[in-house]
Amino acid sequence: MADRVAYIKAPIQEELKIFEARFKDSVKSKVPLLDTIMNYIVKRKGKQMRPLLVLHCAKLFGDINEATYRGAALVELLHTATLVHDDVVDEANTRRGFFSINALWKNKVAVLVGDYLLSKGLLLSLKNKDFKALEILSTAVEQMSEGELLQMEKARKLDITEEVYFDIITKKTASLLASCCGIGAHSASADEESVAKIIEMGEAIGIAFQIKDDLFDYGDNKVGKPTGIDIIEKKMTLPLIYALRHADKSEKRAIIKIIKKDKKSKDEINEVIAFVRKKGGIEYAQEQMLDYKKKAENILENVTTASSTEYLKALVDYVIERKK
Repeated sequence: MADRVAYIKAPIQEELKIFEARFKDSVKSKVPLLDTIMNYIVKRKGKQMRPLLVLHCAKLFGDINEATYRGAALVELLHTATLVHDDVVDEANTRRGFFSINALWKNKVAVLVGDYLLSKGLLLSLKNKDFKALEILSTAVEQMSEGELLQMEKARKLDITEEVYFDIITKKTASLLASCCGIGAHSASADEESVAKIIEMGEAIGIAFQIKDDLFDYGDNKVGKPTGIDIIEKKMTLPLIYALRHADKSEKRAIIKIIKKDKKSKDEINEVIAFVRKKGGIEYAQEQMLDYKKKAENILENVTTASSTEYLKALVDYVIERKK
């Protein structure tokens, strides 16, 4: 997996360094506490999937340029803002193996830091008149909020259908990855039709990404040990939705009873995992994930000026083959 990520980054190593420097500059503050927190955030970079999408999608249609770097920074600023706020809402003390902002500096500071990151992203775009990039990303943030609230609303009754599930993950997860692709393409002067298709590709990648996350909960030969986290948190994921749809009334009632419990034993979690496997939920989710992967690849194959196609295909492969 590390080799796959290195391969994806290889043709844009210099551009990634430039992006990192621009991102670091974009969050600087004259307030010592805020600057300390920003330095902490910058050092906690992950696999940089979102900047990679912006940069590679720009290369599909032309050269990476200043608008591309600003677009990548905009995405990262707003994405980081949502993560900081999410950790406050979820009362999470860690993020990617590091202490969260709220764990180190408490909730009030964390909320203000999230607001600061959001404002820096907005100002970066407005000062440079990157209105289209801001429109694309603002639409994604709107959808992310709607997706979260829809999931919370449905979670109370555990009545999420497959249709509602796909609506939630399209809004909550896929919309941001789709915006990365659209912003990258637009920055390289792609026409509106091409930008729309690349956004559609990013959405397909995002849906496949989320289904892969669902599968981690149940484990298989490719994923490893099941985590059971979604079961503990009462989340209705695709494997579980499919399994419940194919269960008789007594089976369904028994599993729903376990899911609704605030505290579940290890045996109860294993019972749900075994039920989902027995009903074919894992295989069904894998099929759906591969369908969305294929959809993304088909869109890529129809891009005529495709200098980054092979690297984006490798990124799509990484999304469904990753181990965490």
